[in-house]
Parts: sequence; C-alpha cells; structure tokens
Amino acid sequence: MDRDGAAEQSGTAGAAEPRTRRNRPTGGGVTMEAVGRLAGVSQVTVSRALNDPSKVSAETLRRIEEAIATTGYVPNAVAGALASSRSRLVTALVPSITNVVYSSLVKSFIEGMRAQGYQILLSETGFDPVEEEALIAAHLSRRPDAILLTGIHHTAKARHQLLGAGIPVVEVWDITDTPIDMCVGFSHSEAGRRVADFAVESGYSVAATVTAADERARRRARAFTEQFEARAGRTVTTVELPGPASLAEGRRALATLIESGDFTTGAVFCSSDLLAHGALIELHVRGIAVPGQVAVIGFGDQDFAPYTEPALTTVSVDRTELGRRAASALIARLAGEPRKDAVINLGYQIVRRGSA
Repeated sequence: MDRDGAAEQSGTAGAAEPRTRRNRPTGGGVTMEAVGRLAGVSQVTVSRALNDPSKVSAETLRRIEEAIATTGYVPNAVAGALASSRSRLVTALVPSITNVVYSSLVKSFIEGMRAQGYQILLSETGFDPVEEEALIAAHLSRRPDAILLTGIHHTAKARHQLLGAGIPVVEVWDITDTPIDMCVGFSHSEAGRRVADFAVESGYSVAATVTAADERARRRARAFTEQFEARAGRTVTTVELPGPASLAEGRRALATLIESGDFTTGAVFCSSDLLAHGALIELHVRGIAVPGQVAVIGFGDQDFAPYTEPALTTVSVDRTELGRRAASALIARLAGEPRKDAVINLGYQIVRRGSA
C-alpha cells in the first residue's frame, strides 16, 4: 500500500477481472483497481487523482492517465454502488428528441424496456460525434446496465470506452458487419442505390439530391448519386445543407436548384420527408408541375407523407419494430441468453405515391 492511506470503498471495489467482449453480457467492465494495477498504484491513489489531481505527483498522474486511456475506464459517479449490482437503468442516445423518426423509435424501445422493469436515461446528441462521446462518458459514469446508440459511427475514444464498460450495447438505425456488440437497422447505402434504381426505372434521366447535415443522410445521397450516374449517364446535382432538415430548408434548397439553372426537370431525392415537403411547397408556389416536371422523393415515411399534395413518395422504415427489436436484443443479453444475431437487418420499403 502506498503513502496515500488505507484502501477506500469505491463504486467498483471487489469487481471481477475485466471481461472479454465475448463474455460481457451483464456488466462488470474495467475497474478502478485494474487501472491502479496497470499504473502501479493503489485504488485509493487512482480515486484521489480523479477527484483532485493536485494531490498526486505529476509522474503518478501521468501513469494513471495512460492506464485509463489503455483500458477505457470511465469513473463511477454512483458512489458506493457495487460494480456487480444492477442499476435497472438503460441509456439511450439519439440525434434528436423532437424528430419523429427518432422519437417513435425511442417510444417503442422505452415501452419494451419498461415492461421488463428498466428505466431509460435519454439524451440528445445533435448529430455531433464529439457531443455523443461526451454523453457516452457521462452516461457510463452512472453505470447503466446497457446502452442504445444511434448509428454505427462513433469516435475512437467513445468506442474504446464502450468496449471497456463491459455492458450490452445496441446500435440502431444502421447496420455493420463489425458492431460494438449488436446492431439493428438497415443499409443506408443500399437504400440510396435502390432509390436511384426506382428513379431511373420510373423514366427520370436527370436527378438532384438535397441532404441535411447527417452522416447517414449523406451516405444515402452518395450511393444514390453513384448509382444514378452509372445507370443514367448524367451528373447528379447536389445540395448539402449545413444543419438539420426543416420545411424552410427544403424550400430554400429547391429554390437554389432551380435558380442555379442546373436543374429544371427530373427527380429530387431528399434526405427526409420534411425537406421533401418543403420542396413540394416551393414547386407549388413556382407553378412547377409535380411529378410532371419535377418528381420529389423523401425519406422516413412520416405521418404527414400520405397527405401532402401530391402525396409523397418516400422510403419507409418500420421505426416501431426497430425500437422493439432493439429492446428485445438488450433484454435477452441482460438475461444472460447467448447472442443469436449480432446484426439484425430490418430492411426498408420504397412507397410510391403521387409525387414520383
């Protein structure tokens, strides 16, 4: 024992050795004691360095920081809680709590988790990976039993912390062959390609995309552009927005396309139904026939999509089922059941209506 005194009781005292990823369904993860062993100091010294770095030497602090970086350890904000105990708390991080695309998903996820006695701690990332990284650290410090993330692209530090946390993780709204733990969603690139096929096969030889500031939306737009250009032999005009989707941005984007002179007829693929609705309004105001002169295709199949004029052609994803499947996947892992499928592909559907 070093000069810093007797060992104190901490939130991770007495925890088991760090688990491998294969054997981490119900918690445990990297402990403060493990960080201390790697740094060559006591658990008390690690705690002191985290709470008041001025109380340890610069060299000791350096070794502790290196050990934390190596292990992905996240300090425990729940003083006195045992690492092996269940908090009955599950974290969910979504880009937007007001966007119905995510709120409907979260609603069904919450219902599924609450039915099994879990409560949800929800935060909004704002489509910002750096903000998501900070929220992941903050939420993990509360020692949740599991975590839901939106998307599959996270910072290296966030992934490291999640792998070190030793809890079930489900990534939703996207799929990958290499999830952190599990993922439930669909392929955005494939969806973009199929929309391009739909546009070409519907007789459109000119196309444009309008895309909000969202990595998944940009991926759909890139895939659409590559597929359309390969099949139609025409360059796709693109408008990338600096912020989130809205009716106003949809109107402005269509005005930009038309006034630029690069796009006067053809199909417009919008990254969300909100943008597509704004596009329909702008086209109506300008007296441009839809779909006779310009066709509009959205994404998300929001509740208003069948009731626009004309009704909006869009890509539909069963968000309610997605939330249910994410909850079921976590519940099974928390119950210690062997993981059957790490990747659950729910697919999507192109819904043809009057706008294209």
